[in-house]
Amino acid sequence: MSFIIGIIGLLLVLGLSYGISSNRKEIKLRPLLVMLVLQFLLGFLLLRTTFGTTLVGGLANVFAALLEFAQAGVSFVFGGIANKGAAPFFLTVLMPIVFISAIIGILRYIKILPLFMKWVGLGLSKINGLGKLESYNGIASAILGQSEVFISIKKELPFLSEKRLTTMSISAMSTVSMSIVGSYMALLEPRYVITALVLNLFGGFIISSLVNPYQLAQQEDELLIEESDQQTFFQMLGEYILDGFHVAITVAAMLIGFVALIAMINFIFSKITGLTFQEILGYLFAPLAFMTGIPWDEAVSAGSLMATKLVTNEFVAMTELAKGSWHFSGRTTAIVSVFLVSFANFSSIGIISGAMKGLNEEKGNLVAKNGLKILLSATLVSFLSAIVTGLIY
Repeated sequence: MSFIIGIIGLLLVLGLSYGISSNRKEIKLRPLLVMLVLQFLLGFLLLRTTFGTTLVGGLANVFAALLEFAQAGVSFVFGGIANKGAAPFFLTVLMPIVFISAIIGILRYIKILPLFMKWVGLGLSKINGLGKLESYNGIASAILGQSEVFISIKKELPFLSEKRLTTMSISAMSTVSMSIVGSYMALLEPRYVITALVLNLFGGFIISSLVNPYQLAQQEDELLIEESDQQTFFQMLGEYILDGFHVAITVAAMLIGFVALIAMINFIFSKITGLTFQEILGYLFAPLAFMTGIPWDEAVSAGSLMATKLVTNEFVAMTELAKGSWHFSGRTTAIVSVFLVSFANFSSIGIISGAMKGLNEEKGNLVAKNGLKILLSATLVSFLSAIVTGLIY
């Protein structure tokens, strides 16, 4: 029965994407079918095969080792706090971002990351039917982050049309930055985080191809990646370490504000209605959670986490899930975990448009104008990835 519901959910997501399409005549069916098949194949490989389990286990061990190295630095600076019983969330989950950011900076400095992003982007463009720049943007967003990725293509920004900017923003909001993947793995099972990264990459291409299809002229489809002026190794390292710290502080500030706000709203709603705000959202999102293949008796609780992620951010929802008080089945945990791994929330509209405005105000205004469409599309990507996970689990 859950398989049939999952298929219905898949058709609903694709149907809704088709329904809000800006130009249905430009939709290319062949790349969509290829990417959908790839989603299922890669999801099955990562979740159901010995090779996939071994691969995910290896990647998880790499990130576990990186987090241990990061903890050495955290313990040196905050030893008196971090080593007494339960260490604060900020130290165990957010501070490792600083070290992971430094690793990314080193890989970019020695030209490994730029080459990887460029050639994978070019390869993806042969599969997804999109332009080279859009394909590069999809893979680069998953490595650099939803705002940083636009810095790497700032030379192209003045020449990009509204449609291309919208597609690239959907990709950026659908993925997550590699610098905080380790933090996610401290809250969720690593295999679900890695599966979500892969599914969301192709899901972003699928949904954007349905919602925002267009044709590119040959002269428009060029790929010029902007690299910053040559720095010395230690200049670069200092910059990336500070960038990582800035991300950690920003996430911490947002969590303080959002968690406090949710607590206050929950209190007000419980006094007025007898139900908390999150419980009400859970009932509203329950049918959507049910359509991903989650049993109805768990759909309200799962819907509450999905809604929390949308109105606040993924860290708030992941922290709630990690508390272990939900008693979900393994299948529901997998579906919810994959859904939570993306930047699709209201605050991301401001983050992406703000980053764009910093580089080109006109293009930033275009992104802000299409903000709700971008958020809806990125949310559909999360639902698509969750449904695929439910079907192959």
